[in-house]
Order: sequence, then structure tokens, then C-alpha cells
Amino acid sequence: MPASFADLLRGHRRAARLTLEQLAELSGVSARTLSDMERGRSTGPQHRTVTALANALALGDDDRRRLLEQAREGRLRDHWMRPTGLCELPRSVDDFTGRTAELAWTQDFVQAGAGGVALITGPAGLGKTTLAVRAAHALRPSFPDGVFFVDLFGMSPQPLAAGDALTQLLRALGTPERQVPADGADRASLYRSLLRGRKALVVVDNAASEEQVRPLLPGSGGGHALVTSRRLLTGLESVHRLSLGPLPPAQATRLLTGILGDRSGDAAITELAELCGGLPLALRIVGNRLASRPGWQAADLVARLANEERRLDQLRAGDLKVAQAFAMSYEQLAETARRVFRRLALVTGRDFDAALAAVLGAIPAEDAWDALDELVDLGLLQDGAAGRYRFHDLVRLFARERLVEEELKADREAMTERLAAWLLRMAIDSGRWFDPSGPPACAQNGPPSAEEAAHWLRVDSGNWLGALRYAAGRADHAVVLDCAWHLRWYAGRWMHWPHWREVFTLGAGAAAALGEPAGLLRYLAVFHQVPPAASEDMLRSATEILDSGAAGEEAWGHLFVGRALLQLGRLDEAVEAVSRAAKLFKAGGDVEAYCQCLGMAGEGLRLAGRYEEALARYREMADLAFSEVDPGIAALTQPNALAGAGLCLRLLGRGAEAIAAFTEAVTLFERLPRSGSLARCLENLAAVLAEEGHPVASRRAYAYAGEVFEAVGEAEASLHCRQRS
Repeated sequence: MPASFADLLRGHRRAARLTLEQLAELSGVSARTLSDMERGRSTGPQHRTVTALANALALGDDDRRRLLEQAREGRLRDHWMRPTGLCELPRSVDDFTGRTAELAWTQDFVQAGAGGVALITGPAGLGKTTLAVRAAHALRPSFPDGVFFVDLFGMSPQPLAAGDALTQLLRALGTPERQVPADGADRASLYRSLLRGRKALVVVDNAASEEQVRPLLPGSGGGHALVTSRRLLTGLESVHRLSLGPLPPAQATRLLTGILGDRSGDAAITELAELCGGLPLALRIVGNRLASRPGWQAADLVARLANEERRLDQLRAGDLKVAQAFAMSYEQLAETARRVFRRLALVTGRDFDAALAAVLGAIPAEDAWDALDELVDLGLLQDGAAGRYRFHDLVRLFARERLVEEELKADREAMTERLAAWLLRMAIDSGRWFDPSGPPACAQNGPPSAEEAAHWLRVDSGNWLGALRYAAGRADHAVVLDCAWHLRWYAGRWMHWPHWREVFTLGAGAAAALGEPAGLLRYLAVFHQVPPAASEDMLRSATEILDSGAAGEEAWGHLFVGRALLQLGRLDEAVEAVSRAAKLFKAGGDVEAYCQCLGMAGEGLRLAGRYEEALARYREMADLAFSEVDPGIAALTQPNALAGAGLCLRLLGRGAEAIAAFTEAVTLFERLPRSGSLARCLENLAAVLAEEGHPVASRRAYAYAGEVFEAVGEAEASLHCRQRS
């Protein structure tokens, strides 16, 4: 890059060993003017001034010519860069709040090096333009050659053409309209040449596509561009990217209080901020509505926004409308993506995948992926880990509005029914993988393995639970019973899920409506109540089942009562109730239920200090599991029976036998997915090994237990074991 006029002048003065004052005296040019020239503040002095300087410096012909040429180019640049008032940066809002990290990011972008393009993307209403304008005002001192703003109207029906945007920018840079090239490529070339070597920032707002924005990006040199877009513009190369999300709750509340000023002490402000979902546009609308109506209370607006069906109607103030911001993105979608978008409002869970979108859109999975990509690109969906997607709460309400407006009621009901049927079929097929009688016959659309079935049941739990509630509400008893029945085995692998009680309560109700035995499902519903706070309710429910006198329910009723009493610590009563259940199950030939009774009785006897009696129950349970119980059920029953026996043997002081029982139990637990049962068995084994004088083996067992506890999410227990390893 050739030396500037300032560099040349400074170099010649120093070579002549002259101070500014001495050169001023020799040339007749004031010392202040000379200082401005050497600092680059005066880049194009008049020809006679430069000639006087060249004479005073006694420059040769070549040096004289270069100094005069640089001054002439400086005068030309001053002509081009003379402020025109065009493309002026909008004002920054006074109550701008938050986005500290994002503003720091823009500073880092400028300081990273010469030139560059920064791209800020995000859904409608997140304040991309507000952030870009705020950043540009803060960065203005870094760009002495100008800060320019152009709105590309990317979401409007007629976005600004790149050629027209270039014309605006060229005129803002000082180019007379008659000298703006007619050819688009020539305009872009002239634009880049004017920015080359100059410290200027161009804010390109609301870009629709790569093709629209690419000609507006500076070339090499000191020019920078800050671009905003709802689209991701993945085709742009070598750009710094910043994706905006909703404001965190604390920042959202601060923005709202900043707008309201002296009303910031209202306790309902935080709740208002939450209802706005951290969306700056919604927060500003709510704040403006309250600020313009001093008689309104924030609590009144909270009450209005609490009604989801009316929330979007309330989020408007003057020409600011949240729904309109979303609508501009919606209008950009292809018809398939629009259909998928509005129908996804029927999803009851917090997120979903392409398979579910394909069902709702009645399209192949490949087309569903394309539609979801389009929705993410326009910010109407958020994409997460492992191919999951979700709505912002306000966007979900907009999708629901579009669904009601654009789809007939009969079609909406048919889609809801089809979605529920698909989800429940998937849940049933997934649950079958955990039936001890063996894996299911290959279902046409079900998960292909137990691992994938377990994953689907967990990540889509909110969706299939919603479908189960829908089916129960329609009195579709057969499918509700089928679903609850086939999920009973998986429930034991995901004990902490808080909705199992509802699942099995719905299943038991469906069974009763169909005249089918409901005892096991009633028991599972009671079993999955959260102890100990619900233990009294559990006992009451169990007693009601027992007192109902329903056919085939007596044994299960006694078992329910025993479980509740055990959780309440009423151990002798619990053992008595469970023993009654055991006799009835044994008489009826239900060996599996009888084994459950033995295990529960063993637990009650052990906790009551009756170790020999408890050991006898556990050993009988183990013997039955090895000989008479279905192999799939035995895989769960055997290690639990051995672990219970190990606890009793340890308490009886028979350490060597306890080690043998725990070791065998660990071996059997290891054949199953990792669980808290395996971790606790390892912890007990480690303790007995330490007591019996095997410290090295004990530390290994504690370390293994800590690893398993960590894997199943029990951090405190993991730390406890690792400290002993």
C-alpha cells in the first residue's frame, strides 16, 4: 500500500531535520496546519500549499511529484467522502439494556484486524437492528471516515435490490448521481474502491439472502460491515457470526423497568417479563403500553397476557406488533414449510423431531428435514441437540393462530387424531422392547433397538403423554390400556419420571371401563407416588382399592397397603399386609407377583431388625427367580434378591457370605443397563470388603460405584464413593 500524504510529509521533514515550527517558518504554512497534515486530519491540501512545502523541503523532482499526487488523491477522496446526510445511522434507544457480551463481541470484531464482516442473526423480535445500531454508535470513534446504514427490507414483499442499495451507499460516500455506474458490477467495484484503505463501517440491516448482501461487503482494506438478518445466510464466506437468543430473565426485567422508570417497583414486572419470553420487541410493547397509560397496573396486563388465546393480540402498541413480526417471516416460507409450521402447534411436548413433523405434514421424512431447516433459517424454530426442534412460546401461539385461520376444524381434529395414534403406536412398540418375554416382532415404524426405544420414550415423553391424555379424554379405552400395559416394564428403568402415576392411573381406569383386571396397573400407579410426603395418600388410595372388594383385586390391594405402610415406617403392619398378599398370589399361581411380595417382606423384616427372617425371604425369592420365573423377569429379580440377601448377611456378621452374594448380584446387574441398583450393590460390597480386611478390593469397588452413580445422575453419592476409593 503506497505511503499516505501524511507519511510522505512527515518523512521528508524528518529527513531535512526540521521541526514543525522551522518548516512553518520556511514554507509560510502554519504549524497547526502542518500538524493536521501529518496526523492525517488534512489529507488533501491545496496545490499551492504543497508546492510551498516542496520548495521549503528542497525536494527532488520524483519526491515533489509523489507528494503532489498524494495531495491530489486526498482532495479527490475528500470530495467523494464529503458527508451527504444519506445512509445516516438511526438513533440508538436511550433505554437500551443488556446484551453486554454481544456488544463486547462487536468491539472484539473491530479490534481483530483490518477489515471484515460481522453477521448478527436471530428470529423476529430479538432486537438485531437495535443491537447493531447501538454497536455502530459505540464504534463510531473507530471509523473516522464514516458510519453508514442501509435497510435492505429483507422481509418485505419487495426487498431492496443490491444495485439500488449500492446506489444509496455510493451517493452517501459522495459520488454524484450522474457518476454512479449503470452496471451493477461496476457499482460494486466503485463501492469497494472507495472503501479501500478507509476506516468506514457499513451497517447492512435486514438482509434477505446472500445474493442481496454479498455486493455490499467491503473488499480488502480497513472497511467493515455489520450485517443483520433473520436468515442464517450460511452461504457467506469468512464472516464472524453472532446468533441472538432471548434476553435472560434478569435482563428482560431490567429492560422493562428501564422503560417504565418510576414504576419499576411494581412486583408484577417480573411476571410480565416472563410472559414476554425474553423477546425485546414484546417487552418494549408491554413497556410502552404501560408507560402511555399511567392508570394501568402491571398486574392488569399480566392477567390479560395470561390468556394464551389473547396474548398475541395484547402484544401490540401503535405500529409495533409481535404477530406482524412473525408474519413477515411466515410469508417467506414455501407452502410445505408453512403447513408443517402451523401444524406443529398441535405438539404437546416441549420439542419434537423430523419424524413427528413428517407425520403432521403428511410428507416424507426427507421433505420434513427440508421444511424444518427452512423454519430454523428464518428463526421460526430453534434447533437443539440430536435433531430436536422447539418453538419460542410466542411463536408457538402464532403457529396456533395460523392453524386456526388456515385449516378447517374437521381437518385439525383429524390431524390431532392421526398424531395421537402415531405417538401411542410408537410408545407401545417402544415399550415392547422391555417386556421380559422377549423383543417385539419388527414393527413397521417402531424403534429398531431397545436403546433407541428407551431414547425415544424419554425425549418424546411430553408428546406421547399428551397423546395418552387425548385418547383417555376420548374414552379410547383399548389403546390407553394397551399403552399403559406395555410401558410397565420400562417404567422400572426410568423411576424418577414424575408422570408414571398418571400413566398407570389412566391405564387402570381404562381397564376398569373395559371390565379387564386393573390390579397391577393400580399397584403401579400407587407405587409411583413420590415418597415420603405422599405416603399417607398412598395408604388411603391403597385401602380404598382393598375395600372396594373388586374381583381379583384383593391380593393387589394388600400389596398396595404393604407398600404404603413400609414407606410410612410401620414395618410390622407392612410385613403382615405383604404376607397376606403373598399367600393369595401363591394360591393363585402368580409366581412373579409372589416374588415381589417376598422382596418387599424381606425389606420390611430387615428394616425391623429381623435379619434371619428377612434372609429367608430373599433366598426363597432368589431360588424362585432361578427356577420358576420367566427368564426376562428373572434377570431383574435375581440380582435384587441376592443384593437383599447380602445386606442381611452383612448385618448378621457373616461377611464372607455377604461378599459372595454381593459379587454375584453385581455380575447379574452388569448384564442390565447401568442403574442405581448396581451402584448401591457395589457400594455395599465395598463396605463389606473393607470390614473383612480387603482394602485394595474395597477401593476398587468404591471407585466403580462412584462411576456408576455419576452415570445415572446421582452426583452426591458418586462423590461419597470416590472419596473412599
